[in-house]
Amino acid sequence: MKKMSEQEHVDHLFKFKFPTCTTGQEYELEIPLKIPHSGSVKELTHRIVGAFKLPCYVEDDLHQELEAAVKQWTLEFHDNKAESLIQAAKNGNLDVEEIIKNWEKIYKEKTVAYAEPVGTTDEELFAAAYHRLVHSPSLETILQAEHEFGRAVTDIVQQRDAEIERLTQKQTEEVRMAVETLEAGSTERSINAMLGRHFEEQSLLQGQWGSKVDALKLEQRRQYRNWIMRLLEEQQTNMLPSPVSSPMIQMPPPGQHRDNYSSNSNNSGRKDNKGSSTDFPQLEESFTIHLGSQMKQMHNIRIMTGDVFDFCKTRHGDSGMDPTPQRLQTALGLYSNDLCGLVLLSDNHVGSFSGVTKELCSICQLTTEFHFPPIDEQLEKLRDDVKDVVAWRQAHHREGSDPQARKSTGSKSLQIGDVFITRHSNLAQVHIVFHMVVQDSLRSGEINSRHSAILGLRNILKTACSNDVTTLTIPVLLVHEMSEDMTVAWCTKRAELVFKCVKGFMIEMASWGGAELKNLQFLVPKGMSEEVFGTLATMLPSIFRVSNPLVFKATGTPQTPKK
Repeated sequence: MKKMSEQEHVDHLFKFKFPTCTTGQEYELEIPLKIPHSGSVKELTHRIVGAFKLPCYVEDDLHQELEAAVKQWTLEFHDNKAESLIQAAKNGNLDVEEIIKNWEKIYKEKTVAYAEPVGTTDEELFAAAYHRLVHSPSLETILQAEHEFGRAVTDIVQQRDAEIERLTQKQTEEVRMAVETLEAGSTERSINAMLGRHFEEQSLLQGQWGSKVDALKLEQRRQYRNWIMRLLEEQQTNMLPSPVSSPMIQMPPPGQHRDNYSSNSNNSGRKDNKGSSTDFPQLEESFTIHLGSQMKQMHNIRIMTGDVFDFCKTRHGDSGMDPTPQRLQTALGLYSNDLCGLVLLSDNHVGSFSGVTKELCSICQLTTEFHFPPIDEQLEKLRDDVKDVVAWRQAHHREGSDPQARKSTGSKSLQIGDVFITRHSNLAQVHIVFHMVVQDSLRSGEINSRHSAILGLRNILKTACSNDVTTLTIPVLLVHEMSEDMTVAWCTKRAELVFKCVKGFMIEMASWGGAELKNLQFLVPKGMSEEVFGTLATMLPSIFRVSNPLVFKATGTPQTPKK
């Protein structure tokens, strides 16, 4: 048995007697307790009443006796422990050196001034080097190198898609011919065998091209990170190279990557999303507002139409065009307190298999991720984290909730309003993507300010202002595409709800601390008529406080104000 000075707790048996109202018979309850008790006595009382189904009239008496017993036993525990320590000190049984070492350990773990210095990790060194270089004359060189790397990956991905498309067309034609000649010699067994062979061919081809793409990205990531560190060394030794010949590791010239993989590349890969600006007009309105009760803060509010993936796509065409200005702004703000975020409405599948998450993964795979883990690795880690979150939610689920939600397990158990986050450095205008889980019921169903999706927006705004996200893009209708059932009245009502709730969250955000949300963008799905967009644009300044200048009329002679 441990000595009293070494014991962390002692066991006591709490006894409580109470009579019944009808028979007057007395019952005795015995409960083991660990002293000192780390929890709340009030909570423990409720747990005892619920576990033993005690009558409600004994709750107050139970709480009073339990609180008095815990207080008395805790005082006795500390008194006995202190007495044993004093007695040990008198007898010379205390190890003074051990006590000094223990205090030294505590100071090192809890006090920064006495903590041992921790070395900087490789990721921190690379982040510091990159941040310093992009704010120097080397910025143009870095962006050009990233652009060349992106073109190489885009080319090989387009070749992969072209090969898979050709194989798919060939297999489709074989299946069609086999079905047409079913009575002339083909059998169901032969067709099934052919389908199995087709599946193996598809898997083999995708595996081969996947290995090529992964190998190219790994090599690019290694070259890029080594080049950044060596470029910083050149800059620190006052040998800053010219923007044209600065890479010490020569970047591959345009077109060289196409020769490394022999394949007939045509334009059958992913199409550029340039039709979004020609098929539908680009509508946009901007406002400057002030929010706050006493100390007002200025924000820039913008409402626009467009595709949500226009904020993500980085174009690397065959024409050799320079990097877009959006990439310049993204690079400058990557390791800063001025990050850009995007709210992406996805389903409850954490993966790159379906929905808008699959589209985002396809865009991310067109270029190499030099700073963060690839999106596939981020989603894989999120799938493991979701299992723990779901297990905790089911363990703490309140009674009376939806039983179907309690039965859901695995990655499919995410609910409306849940948010998971991915980090990116290879997108056009986005550093952070907030994936908010929604369902198709949001397209036509009526929601209120307490809906899970609205509360999800509140959590996103809170996370944004707590993590230096100063520009945030939100789908104002909580959908990414227009449909026939979205009437003018529905669009107006949904936008008004989102506007008012976001305004309230922004006012509340001022008390949370952290970064100030400077730019807020409301995204309207492309294809909305100009009349409906005008209605939403007119509604926005009426809900938010728009900054209007005060106009004073100057006169030649001073005028006395009228009483």
